[in-house]
Order: sequence, then C-alpha cells, then structure tokens
Amino acid sequence: MTEALLSPAGSGVGVVPDAGPAARTRAERETLKLEKRLCRQVGQAIADFNMIEEGDRVMVCLSGGKDSYGLLDILLKLQTRAPVRFELVAVNLDQKQPGFPAEVLPSYLQGLGIEHHIETQDTYSIVKAKIPEGKTTCSLCSRLRRGILYSVARRLKCNKIALGHHRDDMLQTFFLNMFFGGKLKGMPPKLTSDNGEFIVIRPLAYVDERDLIAWAAHRAFPIIPCNLCGSQQNLQRQVVGDMLRDWQKKHPGRIENMFAALQNVVPSHLMDATLHDFKHLQATGVPDEGGDKAFDEESFAAPVGQPFAGVTLVGA
Repeated sequence: MTEALLSPAGSGVGVVPDAGPAARTRAERETLKLEKRLCRQVGQAIADFNMIEEGDRVMVCLSGGKDSYGLLDILLKLQTRAPVRFELVAVNLDQKQPGFPAEVLPSYLQGLGIEHHIETQDTYSIVKAKIPEGKTTCSLCSRLRRGILYSVARRLKCNKIALGHHRDDMLQTFFLNMFFGGKLKGMPPKLTSDNGEFIVIRPLAYVDERDLIAWAAHRAFPIIPCNLCGSQQNLQRQVVGDMLRDWQKKHPGRIENMFAALQNVVPSHLMDATLHDFKHLQATGVPDEGGDKAFDEESFAAPVGQPFAGVTLVGA
C-alpha cells in the first residue's frame, strides 16, 4: 500500500496540528469508534471460529506492513480483557532484502515490551537466483517463508500461527482461484498448516482494509514496504483488488454481500458431485424449500447501502 494512503491526512482519522477543539473532538470520537469496531470484529472472528483457546501460544507473524501491525496491536488489546489466557509472540522474518531497515521492527517491539523474535534468513538471494527478471516472485518467496516460519514456531513452542490477512484479502483470493485456478476456493479464517503441525488463524477475517489503513495512520506504525515484490506491476492480486474496489465504489455494499456469500454456501445449487450426491438424487414427493425453482423469478434485495431497488434474475 502506498505511503499516501497511510498518511494521517488521507485517513480521515489523524488530527492536523492547527485543528480547533471541535475538530479534535470529532476526530477523537471517530478514532474511538474505529478502535471499538476493530476490537469487536476481531473478537467476533475469534469467537465464531474458536481461533484462540485457553493456554494457546500464538505466533503473530509481523511483516512490517499495516495489516500485521494492526493484527498485533488489536490482539494485545484483546489479550488484556479476554476470558481465556493466551500468550503472544511477535515474529519477523528478515529476508535480507537490499535496503531493508533491520533496526525498525526490533526497536518497535522492544518499545512494546513484548516477547518477540527476529529470524534472519537470506531468502532474497534464493528468489532472485531462481526467478527470471520480471517474473512474479511471490510464489517461491511465500513457500520459503512458510517453511522457515513453521520451523520458528516449533522452536518457540507455539501451537497457533496468526496471519494478518483481512476481509479484502480473502475475497481477492476467492476470485483469483475462480478466475485463474478454476476452483471455488478462498482463504479460510482457520485451517491446519500444510504440514499438519499448527493451526493457522486469520483474526482480521471480518476487518475492512480501509479501517486498517486508518488505524495504521492513527497509530503511526513504522511501515516497512516490501521491495522484493512491490515493484512488480499488474500482479493478478492487484488487478482483482482494483476490480473489487471499483465494484464497491460503483455499488456500495457489494463487497459485504460477496463476503457474506462465502459463509452461506448451498452445495445442492452448485455442481460439485463430491459435496452433493446428484447421481443418486430421487424425487421424494415431500416439499423442499431448498429445491429447484426453475420456473420462478427469484428476487434479490439490493446490497446494503445501495440506492436502487432489488434486481430480478430468472431461473435462479
């Protein structure tokens, strides 16, 4: 994310130095509402998916971006009021990117006074040696990073790994899989690690990226850009992200509806025979509200915040 988006002026949360008392009070109220919303949404996601339990030791992966800073910040707030006891360990992987400000995160974490670990591994050289110039580095970089972080979690005796993916990341992943992978597959809020050893959680699952941008500006996190892949233009994820933002701008509420759809799956109305037994389906003679309505028109309410009436589709 660009520095402009993270500036207090662009967030609507920061207070300009010459603001009057009324403006300061208004900004303070907005900041308090933002903090409450973030804590409520993260707490709700943790409860809905049972992400954190009594005695958990959670490794919070800290990249230096707004999302992982926000994740750690909110988890620390919730830790003080949670009904269960759990430990947090902030971990950063220094991949030895040229120009990486190695002192920023240790200084920040020391200032917080929390348990943390900086793992130094030169994955940058490996990625640059293996990937031709101009090609996407994300896939190899993430595989190397994942293996290293599993090893660190094992050493630090953590049983959960918390990642900073938010609602918009999860929607982007869904569309990437559909457009380019031919799968209805998303980014789950909770899953076992691919080696089966850890539980991976995404406590920001319900959080709007715009709120994380505003929170990062308010908290003045020392953001560290990813120069390894950030300069690669037209990455598929960026393209899909732009598409979703454009949809939301033109039709407010569409992102909320799409995200709700990820939690409201009807296997009988898709085409995956492993999830629904189409082959052996028989008429029962019993009315079924979930049955097909091919000869009816099905109405859809307008998304939240949209000024126009619902649309009607035939043969839904």
